Amino acid sequence: MPKGSACDWDPAQYQRNAGFVPQLGEPLLRLLAPRAGERILDLGCGDGALTRHLIDAGCAVVGVDASAGMIAAARARGIDAHVMDGHALHFDAPFDAVFSNAALHWMTEPDAVLAGVHRALVPGGRFVGEFGGHGNVGRIVAALEHALECRGAATDCPWYFPTPADYRARLEAAGLVVDAIESFARPTPLPGDVGGWLQTFGKPYLSRLPAGRRNACVAELVDTLRGALCDEAGRWHADYVRLRFVAHRPAGG
Repeated sequence: MPKGSACDWDPAQYQRNAGFVPQLGEPLLRLLAPRAGERILDLGCGDGALTRHLIDAGCAVVGVDASAGMIAAARARGIDAHVMDGHALHFDAPFDAVFSNAALHWMTEPDAVLAGVHRALVPGGRFVGEFGGHGNVGRIVAALEHALECRGAATDCPWYFPTPADYRARLEAAGLVVDAIESFARPTPLPGDVGGWLQTFGKPYLSRLPAGRRNACVAELVDTLRGALCDEAGRWHADYVRLRFVAHRPAGG
C-alpha cells in the first residue's frame, strides 16, 4: 500500500467498498499453490482476508503493509503482520515465496520493491503477484484528472500501471526469472456506485482538493462516469486491467 497519508486506510470502509478485492485474489492463490510448511511473505497484505487462506493451508506467513489501520485488522485475524514500506523490505532470504495481490501498483518505485523481494526469497523461491496493469481504471483516471484540472489541482497519477514488457524487464533486472506474465481486462462489479470506489481508492487524487470540495467532486464524477460504467440495470463496474505474473529467484542467484 502507498506511503504517506494515502495509506491511512479505514478497514471498515475498505470492507464496505472493496470487499471484492480478496475474493478476486483467490485464483492467484491457486497459482501460488502454497504447500504446508512453506514460509510466505504477503506483500501488501491489507486486512489479511486473503492472507488467512495461506495460514489455513499450513504455511508460516508474515504480512506487511504500509497502513497501520490495515495491519491492526490483520492482527485481529491472528496474522503475524507488520507495518512496513514495500520499498524498504528488510528480510534476508527467509521466504519460500512472496505473494502480492492488488498492492504493487501503490508502490511507485518498483525497482526498490523488486530488490527487496529478491533479498527476501530463498534461492529457488517464487514471486507470484497480480496488480493494476497498463490502462487500469482508465476511464476513472481520465475523469478524475479532468475534474482536478478544472479545479486547478495537480493531476499526476499516483499509481504504477506497467505493461507486461516493462514489468518483465524490471523483474529480470532485479535478478528474477519470469515464468509467466500476462495482462488482461477484468471489468469488476462494484457493491454500489463508483462513488464508494472513489472515496476508498481515489484518496490520493481527492486529497489534493480542500476537504469541503471533495464530496461535490465525487458526486460530479458519479454523473460523469454513469454512461461508461453503469449498465441499464443500474449495476456499476470498474474498468480494471490486471497484470499477473509468476517469477522465481534462480537456485544459484
